[in-house]
Amino acid sequence: MQDLPTFDEMMRAMQNREREFDGLFFTCVKTTGIFCRPTCPARKPRPENVQFKATVNECLLNGYRPCLRCRPLAVGGDAPHWLDTLLARVEAAPTDRVTDQDLRDMNINPHAARRYFQRKFGLTFQAYQRGRRMGLALRHIRAGNSDLEAAFDFGYDSLSGFRDAFQKTFGVTPMNSKKLTCILTRTIDTPIGPLVTCATDMAVCLVEFADRRALQRQLETLNRKFNAAIVPGINPILEQLDVELQEYFAKRRTAFSVPLDAPGTPFQKLVWAAQAGIPFGETRSYHQIAAEIQHPEAQRAVGRASGDNRIAILIPCHRVVRSDGTLSGYGGGLWRKEYLLHLERSALADATDESTTPVRPRMATA
Repeated sequence: MQDLPTFDEMMRAMQNREREFDGLFFTCVKTTGIFCRPTCPARKPRPENVQFKATVNECLLNGYRPCLRCRPLAVGGDAPHWLDTLLARVEAAPTDRVTDQDLRDMNINPHAARRYFQRKFGLTFQAYQRGRRMGLALRHIRAGNSDLEAAFDFGYDSLSGFRDAFQKTFGVTPMNSKKLTCILTRTIDTPIGPLVTCATDMAVCLVEFADRRALQRQLETLNRKFNAAIVPGINPILEQLDVELQEYFAKRRTAFSVPLDAPGTPFQKLVWAAQAGIPFGETRSYHQIAAEIQHPEAQRAVGRASGDNRIAILIPCHRVVRSDGTLSGYGGGLWRKEYLLHLERSALADATDESTTPVRPRMATA
């Protein structure tokens, strides 16, 4: 119950289907084993049959499954109604600071915004704004502008304050940032929950489920392998990825064309390339993948490489199953693996878009 409204407040919000609480908590129903959004239209359970959880991950770890009626993991299902307005405000003037009073003037509770951004993006709303400004400032400096120009262009009253904030964000001073890679990150909502996505200016380097325990480790690996700072933002690569993911989940796309960059060991790269070659709607066993890459005894190592895959769905490790066809070993949860396989087989069966031409993902050479 940490950092949640009181039980009575959540009960009232659930019973009245109050939209402003969407994304702030989930209702877990003990008698049915499902969890819902506060606005779910289903019949409301008795108070003694209810548990409230702050995150999807808590619901899943406590054994609850998503409600099929309100679809708490569907697009927008995990987001409060004010989120798009607030993000639009930030993007309209990213150098400005949106204060707590500004939030109140927009009828947004500052505590709710702070809690939501902490859960969704891993940082507070104020830190999100600061990261967005710093990402733009880094580009400004790398384009040949001075740190003094960047300081005043991005809302800092002093050069020393800007330099301190810059070093806190990137780990280096503005003067030493020329060789620093900037990775932009944004969260994309999907029918099976939010995906944290990251990309350089050249390629996608991470697609991971926001509730996966390994997410922080994957982000740290990106930081190390790319010598990069990861900041909130959007670029053409992430825009293309968003479009292609929405088409995939709408059964209008059978493969991805957005470029990928997945550094790894030679063995990992062999496994990931073999997985990328599995046709849409089909599966291969760990044994088949091991044989294909000329390491027939390395089935367990193939499984480990699958677990280390940082680009879910696009490098389709969900298409790898046991030799008997049963499902195992998916970091996002077996229910997601089952969903993705069913989606792909259903899309093939429907055959509604004959114009879709499969294109394998392009691996960047960087």
